[in-house]
Amino acid sequence: MGIHSAADTEYHWPWYGKLVGGYFESHPAVQKASIKVYNTSHPSTKHLPENWERTDEWYNYISLNPDINVLASLDEDTYEGGKNGDDHPIIWYHEYDGGRAFYTGVGHTDESYSELGSFRTFIGWYFMGCRGGGSGLY
Repeated sequence: MGIHSAADTEYHWPWYGKLVGGYFESHPAVQKASIKVYNTSHPSTKHLPENWERTDEWYNYISLNPDINVLASLDEDTYEGGKNGDDHPIIWYHEYDGGRAFYTGVGHTDESYSELGSFRTFIGWYFMGCRGGGSGLY
């Protein structure tokens, strides 16, 4: 499980980049944005509304792994400083090198760990990925 700054390290280790699913490129100031939740049946996102508004530090990404399964993307029309365009994943998962990987760009602000939506996303992946919730759930 990678949370926020997990994408901002190990730039010269290709295996790690593919595991996380992409690398941090830049970010604008902390601000409110809308997140489009595409998969409302996955354990890590089933509790979220289809349009989730929250305040955080929004990463722009480079070298995105084409094998990631995007659960939610940022709507760049709702904040300033986005660089990924219409394809700006913010929560994703994939199977990689014999295991499961999950990443969320949510998690810079202290509120990320007390807001019910963010916290349930982390816990949902824990039960799905770490405890072997079964591949049939996604």
